[in-house]
Amino acid sequence: MIKFLDLQKITAKYADEIHEAVNRVVDSGWYLQGKENEKFEVDYAQYIGTKYAIGCANGLDALIWIFRAYIEMGVMQQGDEVIVPANTYIASILAITENGLKPVLVEPNIETYQIDDNRIEQVITERTKAILIVHLYGQCAYTDKIGELCKKHKLKLVEDNAQAHGCKFNGKHTGALGDAAGHSFYPGKNLGALGDGGAVTTNDEELAWVVRALANYGSQKKYVFKYCGRNSRLDEIQAAILDVKLKHLDEDIAIRKQVAKYYIENITNPNIITPVVKDWAAHVFHLFPIRAKKRDELQKYLADNGVQTVIHYPIPPHKQECYKEWNELSFPITERIHDEELSLPMSPVMEDAEVKNVVEVLNKWKI
Repeated sequence: MIKFLDLQKITAKYADEIHEAVNRVVDSGWYLQGKENEKFEVDYAQYIGTKYAIGCANGLDALIWIFRAYIEMGVMQQGDEVIVPANTYIASILAITENGLKPVLVEPNIETYQIDDNRIEQVITERTKAILIVHLYGQCAYTDKIGELCKKHKLKLVEDNAQAHGCKFNGKHTGALGDAAGHSFYPGKNLGALGDGGAVTTNDEELAWVVRALANYGSQKKYVFKYCGRNSRLDEIQAAILDVKLKHLDEDIAIRKQVAKYYIENITNPNIITPVVKDWAAHVFHLFPIRAKKRDELQKYLADNGVQTVIHYPIPPHKQECYKEWNELSFPITERIHDEELSLPMSPVMEDAEVKNVVEVLNKWKI
């Protein structure tokens, strides 16, 4: 079986450095909010291109703290609207509703799967306070038009960079394109920990201060609590591991792009739609999503022929039970993507023979 993602093999690639980092933390006797965290935050901020990076427990918390911080700062208040793509993982939307804000869903572009910037302005109201773009599947969602809309309407631009570490727009990394960004270090990400982890990046000093406090029980001075926060901290072991893997991130992305290029150039089956890539610097291929009308049949066929795949995602957010008030809404482009999407094996440890095998099997599939 060709694995969708071989995490053991990815970890083994840097095993010596990871073991050294873990042992260093264990021997130090300092396991939270120590030097490893400080070093990773500095290194990650430098990599992304922002003044600040604040580690936290996971990517969802990172987004939650951004919106909560804006509320604490008086920039937003409960009931305000945040524009967000309808085609996204549910965490993007959970971060909005968790803060008592109102998500306004916008359809994606069918070619890029990212929020359609031609549909945004028509849903902006006097209650709109931000646009949350999601760099889904590892492709940059930012456009100059989105930047112009934020300036025109005085909106905050928040990035969900959970799937796009290393992605660039005009030479600038995603995570540094807007006012703030949330990052996930879930093990399967391009930059993945050996457990959960997340971070917020920003150039806004006040926002960074408030986010750091919120993630530490609401405190920046021991036993003094300005906010009603939570415990959402990146631990020292994960920070040390992430700092190791950060050094290798760009080389891992280069391999992902080689795999993607081979897929795109060699998948010739007319029943399969491969990603449209207009700028290779603006895509880091966290996932390689294809589309097929008989997606479920294709997934079974691939499994029967030794290729593991994953659907991202079978049910769109507006059809989930937790948002039952939206279940009657219609977002046909989003629904089409969720009905047809299938992610092929993609990682920096795939062997050439595996990639070729996937393509050969796909090209033989018949409806």
